[in-house]
Amino acid sequence: MPWLMVIVAGLFEVAMAYSLKLSDGFSVPLPSIGVVVSGVLSFGLLALALKNLEVGTAYAVWTGIGAVGTAALGMIALGESTSLVKIASVFLILAGVVGLNLAGGGH
Repeated sequence: MPWLMVIVAGLFEVAMAYSLKLSDGFSVPLPSIGVVVSGVLSFGLLALALKNLEVGTAYAVWTGIGAVGTAALGMIALGESTSLVKIASVFLILAGVVGLNLAGGGH
């Protein structure tokens, strides 16, 4: 259950970043509210998960989900640039998160 909370928290982090982009510097009300709600849910779930998980690994997974998800969403939904280096870097982030879990930090 704690890992499920980290995953959902990471998805809320992606929602927060997307809402932040759509808020246009907090000048658009609905996405601005989305930033706050997503942020509170993301940090709240991470905080609950950390009761049972190692902080280093859980934080890395949470951040990795946020980074990879936000980069992918930017390229897919916002028309941000793509390149081989950018895509390879996203895979390196994923490899690092998997590596941390395989090293035993995820148990």
